[in-house]
Amino acid sequence: MTKPAISEAELEIERLMGLHPKGYDLSLTRITRLLETLGNPQKRLPPVIHVAGTNGKGSVSAFCRALLEAGGMSVHVHTSPHLVRWHERYRLGRKGEPGRFVEDAKFADAVRRVAEANAGQQITVFEILTAVAFLLFSEEPADVVIMEVGMGGRFDCTNVIDQPAVSIVMPISLDHQAYLGDRVELIAAEKAGIMKRGCPVVIGHQEFDAALEVLMTTAERLSCPMSVYGQDYFGHEEFGRLIYQDEFGLSDLPLPRLPGRHQYANAAAAIRAVKAAGVVLTEDIVAKAMTTVEWPGRLQLLTEGALYAAAPDGCELWVDGGHNPGAGEVIAEAMASFEERTSRPLVLIIGMLNTKDPTGYFQAFAGIASHVYTVPIRGTDNALDPVVLADAAMDAGLVAEPMSSILDALHAITERQQKDVAAPRVMIGGSLYLAGNALADNGTPPK
Repeated sequence: MTKPAISEAELEIERLMGLHPKGYDLSLTRITRLLETLGNPQKRLPPVIHVAGTNGKGSVSAFCRALLEAGGMSVHVHTSPHLVRWHERYRLGRKGEPGRFVEDAKFADAVRRVAEANAGQQITVFEILTAVAFLLFSEEPADVVIMEVGMGGRFDCTNVIDQPAVSIVMPISLDHQAYLGDRVELIAAEKAGIMKRGCPVVIGHQEFDAALEVLMTTAERLSCPMSVYGQDYFGHEEFGRLIYQDEFGLSDLPLPRLPGRHQYANAAAAIRAVKAAGVVLTEDIVAKAMTTVEWPGRLQLLTEGALYAAAPDGCELWVDGGHNPGAGEVIAEAMASFEERTSRPLVLIIGMLNTKDPTGYFQAFAGIASHVYTVPIRGTDNALDPVVLADAAMDAGLVAEPMSSILDALHAITERQQKDVAAPRVMIGGSLYLAGNALADNGTPPK
């Protein structure tokens, strides 16, 4: 498959990666210094919706954008990581129409200006790229900014926002333990660090009571107006409709375009957050947002492209970037719900980073997945060897074997397809990097 030509902005980022660390070094000192040199662009932003959490950050950000744009507002969005191109991290709002990824020339110029302001001082590439977001968003008019946390919250370099319109903390589970702690309450304390005194806080569905207690206690200590899922607002499916309820009343809405039951709670958190930010939402606006929301690489069904063509005839081909045990449970539940509607064997094609808990992820699929193919990941030095990953899948009770690529795994599935057996449901996942590999190989990158 032909690799797209590298852009001017991507060349700038590659140059910076040769000079600065690519990983995380959680601190606000370097980003604060850099932003001061740039004239503190983070202080010249439209109202900010700040989003943290282990899982669901991207989905709730997508729902927030859909709600705001359905109401005619222009919205800047910063998310990470990207799937195929760095440009995906920066969506610039446009009045009266959906926002678009930053143009390459504008992006390259912002990267150069931030790098020049840093003047070769010690910093991580993620911090430079976050400063790029603040610079871009301060120079382009918009009604709202949605800013997604990179890791944690308290010392994440997005956490220089003094007065967010609302802070959202989505479901918390174990992930990034080396940085954030090995208990959910420790991770919750780090993510609660985005809460600012007196500013509204929306807490998404929390599986762990210990995490919820930390979040609520922090919000109370900071005198934050607080909305808690299951207590102050609700979202569930009823007769093929999404029922949303809060203190303002009940809304009968279309089911979200994003598949999976977990998206009901994500949609509800976004509705509550946008309201908490002071935006008036009519039922028509919310209904439109549920049918237009999009979030690539998260339970995305592929219906065309090179990988789709390589899969067995009649196969369902899904891509999802979830990469921790909590995400594994959500994805497995979604696959089981699809099975209720259409009976198919489930086959997994999985690649994961060596910083994750593969056995914990695979355990969610015990008794659901018929076979696992493990594959390498392009674009990172931290991918688990497919042989090691297959062993982890077998430790979780699954039948697994390593393969050299996604395409080879699909060829193996096609060769083994029996005529009298329903075409499988194939899920490519385990890493956002692998989801990006899949979308690039398929020829269907995010737009």
